[in-house]
Amino acid sequence: MRRRRQGLSLRARLLAVGVTGVALALALGSLVLYAVLTVTLNRTVDEGAFASARDVAAMVSNNTVPDPLPVSGSQVVQVVNGSGAVVSASVVADRLTPLLRAPELAQALAGERISIPGARAGLAGTLRAIAIRAGPPSASSSIIVAVPVSDIEQSQLVLRTTLLLAYPPLVAIMALIAWRVIGWTLRPVETLRSGAARISGSDQDERLAVPQSADEIRALALTLNDMLERLAAGRGRQRAFVADAAHELRSPLASMRTQLEVAQHLGEGGELVTDLLADVVRLSALVEDLLLLARAGSDVSHPSVRESVDVRALLVAAADRYAGARVPVSVTGGPAVYANVSSAELGRVLANLVDNAVRHASSTVELAVRAEGGRVVLTVVDDGPGIPADERERVFERFARLDDARDRDAGGTGLGLAIVRELLRRSDGSISLQDNPSGPGLAAVVHLRR
Repeated sequence: MRRRRQGLSLRARLLAVGVTGVALALALGSLVLYAVLTVTLNRTVDEGAFASARDVAAMVSNNTVPDPLPVSGSQVVQVVNGSGAVVSASVVADRLTPLLRAPELAQALAGERISIPGARAGLAGTLRAIAIRAGPPSASSSIIVAVPVSDIEQSQLVLRTTLLLAYPPLVAIMALIAWRVIGWTLRPVETLRSGAARISGSDQDERLAVPQSADEIRALALTLNDMLERLAAGRGRQRAFVADAAHELRSPLASMRTQLEVAQHLGEGGELVTDLLADVVRLSALVEDLLLLARAGSDVSHPSVRESVDVRALLVAAADRYAGARVPVSVTGGPAVYANVSSAELGRVLANLVDNAVRHASSTVELAVRAEGGRVVLTVVDDGPGIPADERERVFERFARLDDARDRDAGGTGLGLAIVRELLRRSDGSISLQDNPSGPGLAAVVHLRR
């Protein structure tokens, strides 16, 4: 049976989607936070600079410009006339050279914020400069205000470093939390899955446990239980029909067989009686097998009565029954091995397996049993044509036949191996078909509880 290619589990897919979304949201939030703080700090610096520039512009308009100019904090202020000469300046400002070159001053007067090296004012770091016009148009001056932004740049660096260092562990912690939460959320689904797998592997009349929470999982459990109810009812009706039909057919078939045997004994009917008798015998066997399967499948509430059975003794008894078979049936020697099974059901299992082996063997059939730990291993080996490996599971289906066993006169009912598996299931046993380890042929390997 070809296996389906396994992909990521639902838990892993949900984790991937959730963590990816959270990671993108955190990254976007970090970028927005950094941008907002940067804009806010720069706006605060610019507002302070423009306030100082407007105060100085008012002094220029009133022709009351003091020297040095009063400043707020670490601001650097210059008043530059139309010729580019410094008219007045703050204490730390250069009184000979303007802070802004002519092109930079033109840009600043147009409303741009200019970044210049602090060395122009004898300071370290970077200065953020603005400029406005003051005085009458005929003799206007330019007010230049520059503010050191080293602290702001340092704050931006600290913020960037913090976000970059905190991002990976934060995402990892979120992934771990999401993994645990998703696992806890999907636990009822796993409970339903394991319950469904357990129920599908047995014929017990079980139902899935319904969660207490009123959510979609509870609705799923109720729906699955309804489906199991319908399946169980349909299976029960099918088994009842097969059992009733088989039971009703037993009496007329037994009567027909008796009459045909009497006619054959009296020599009446010629070859027709012989042919009909063979068909009736086979039909009777088919009815008995159907009845056995129906009863074995429906007696789930009444398991088989088990006892400690000497399996080797059963093998010897089975070999004795086939003493006159077309090929010899032998039992390998060894000590007695006991299994906890139903003696009658294991006897039927042996009868079906040995019957199949004798029908297809070329020269011999060998029976063996051994103990392996807590299990008993029983083997029925023949040297016949065997069964291809890819067909060995299909032969356990009801009425399954291979190409070389389609002749119904020579073959069985097509239910022998299905009966074997059903009876072993009732005893917690199993069966598999393997290659004959000593040559051509097939080995039926049965595992039983000790």
